[in-house]
Amino acid sequence: GDPAIMRDTVRLALERGVSIGAHPSYPDLQGFGRRVMQMSAKDLEATILYQVGALQAMAAAEGGRVTHVKPHGALNNMACADPTVAATVVRATQSLDPSLILLAPAHSALVKAAEAAGQPVRYEVFADRAYLDDGQLMPRSQPGAVLHEAQECVDHVLRMLKAQAIVTASGKHLPTGIDSICVHGDGPEAVATARAIRQALEQAGYTLAPLDRID
Repeated sequence: GDPAIMRDTVRLALERGVSIGAHPSYPDLQGFGRRVMQMSAKDLEATILYQVGALQAMAAAEGGRVTHVKPHGALNNMACADPTVAATVVRATQSLDPSLILLAPAHSALVKAAEAAGQPVRYEVFADRAYLDDGQLMPRSQPGAVLHEAQECVDHVLRMLKAQAIVTASGKHLPTGIDSICVHGDGPEAVATARAIRQALEQAGYTLAPLDRID
């Protein structure tokens, strides 16, 4: 997005009681942040500070605050697998605000780095992505990596919540708490999928709440 979109999004979130989170990525606008970039820890930390800090300013101008940070795309994938990248993400987040919640996939290097540094962390699962047996997301280049149908995503989420585990494509269970469910917003089916998941969760007796209000 651009500054105007950021500010409009902040306003909408505050109007609807939705917690505000920053989604920093590699500086790869053309690739939508989904291509790995080789950056020094110093440059990557500065990039994260720049992006999250901009959203903090927008939120403050509207009377709100950023409550959580979740790396985007290739940066998230790298932070989940590479302890050095994970430590850089955590260091940048802590330097901005030690109370910021880091939203991260369970069983990842990012969770381990956050917990080791004492950074608040919440565990995320993906509604529309398949998992490998090590808990990493299946690469988008592989068949079946992305789930497109709303009901398919609903079933995937409910299966993981019932098991309190990541359920991989092979059927393996990786136990974890689940605090947040990600639906990627750049697909044409995203809104319908999110609505279907919310309806299914409420019908199953789950309560939805802003991330910073989850115990």
